[in-house]
Amino acid sequence: MHIHILGICGTFMGGLAALAREAGHRVTGCDAGVYPPMSDQLAALGIELIEGFGVEQMRLQPDLYVIGNVVSRSRLSSGEPKFPLMEAILESGAPYTSGPQWLSEHVLQGRHVLAVAGTHGKTSTTSMLTWILEAAGLTPGFLVGGVPLNFGVSARLGQLAAGHTRPYFVIEADEYDTAFFDKRSKFVHYRPRTAILNNLEFDHADIFDDLKAIERQFHHLVRTVPGQGRLVVNGLEESLTRVLAQGCWSEVRSFGATVSDFSAEGEPSDFAVLHHGQKVAHVQWSLGGVHNQLNALAAIAAADHVGVSPEVAANALSSFQNVKRRMEVRGTVAGVTVYDDFAHHPTAIRTTLDGLRRQVGAQRILAIFEPRSNTMKLGTMKSQLPWSLAQADLSFCHSGGLDWDANAALAEMGTKAQVASNIDEVVTQVMAQVQPGDHLLCMSNGGFGGIHEKLLKALKHA
Repeated sequence: MHIHILGICGTFMGGLAALAREAGHRVTGCDAGVYPPMSDQLAALGIELIEGFGVEQMRLQPDLYVIGNVVSRSRLSSGEPKFPLMEAILESGAPYTSGPQWLSEHVLQGRHVLAVAGTHGKTSTTSMLTWILEAAGLTPGFLVGGVPLNFGVSARLGQLAAGHTRPYFVIEADEYDTAFFDKRSKFVHYRPRTAILNNLEFDHADIFDDLKAIERQFHHLVRTVPGQGRLVVNGLEESLTRVLAQGCWSEVRSFGATVSDFSAEGEPSDFAVLHHGQKVAHVQWSLGGVHNQLNALAAIAAADHVGVSPEVAANALSSFQNVKRRMEVRGTVAGVTVYDDFAHHPTAIRTTLDGLRRQVGAQRILAIFEPRSNTMKLGTMKSQLPWSLAQADLSFCHSGGLDWDANAALAEMGTKAQVASNIDEVVTQVMAQVQPGDHLLCMSNGGFGGIHEKLLKALKHA
């Protein structure tokens, strides 16, 4: 089968492309404004990438078009369609489907799916769980919204492990909508037997009216888990308690709280794993932050459902290398370290800063961020930014493309916060303040205009 993927450079669609290629399909795709790591992965796989969404791509005549949720029926100010290829597909009657639907029908059927859902930590927890199963000899397939450093790719099909009746597949289960023609959350397509509900708070203000609307989608996921399946639920989250109160038909295992089935004792980088209050394993690893400790507990509880003991899981985590763009050190110059992190929601920014603060103690942290997600662009959470940046010594905001006043939102931070409308100005502001021994934490869910390399270059020439 020849599939042509619209929006192929998104982390999900790029992973789907890798799976389709591994399964023997011919894969081509198109996108605009691409950036690593997905563009690098596609190039390494030899997948033909076309810039833009022009109608000339109809000449490829694929067997099926797979449509990413970046595609819409919107029009430019000129009145021309923003995605002319999609209009041509609709006019011609050519076959098309969504990414999650294609994945469900062509990859996930017949597999034991382990899905990781939550507002935060999906990519890290999915990667942890995949690595645990790999270390246990289960050779799982996976699709992650990033590149786990232990594997070097974001997706693979996996194999049936000896002595097991089904192959395992671990997937990052996103609550964002499926496509412009299917407004259900992506994760309702995955039909997991094991599902992690990691946390849940308001996000995606562009498609959800309020938290209650997201809780309803999470309950749709709960409805798809079979009776012999397992829900692994964060015991600290009232929102998830409300989700389960709508109805639950599967085994539930909780984590996080002291009264949960799985809890932790000790610092996030070195802690005991407790099962019903009894020590059953010990995790010592390079990661920090309470959020990663909770992610680890979730992964351990999910792996337990497929027969991997907490001790084996904890030992695997000791060699877990994290994910690209998750506190990834991009370089150190003259004692100044530059990090790249995907954090973009205020809670994620706060927990990321907390994790780094635990690692570096009293050394200075300079938070450099851009409110780039759809939710942040709308300004829905701008009032939370001073709270999220509290542990930074100085903060620098790239405000380009915002319709709200970042200076006003950060005003209560006084001289601890600066705003710039372009990347070069942000670099100039940072370089005027940086000192030897500082930690420059760059946070964005996009490429951030290559700011990491620009900072490292400026530091070399300072």
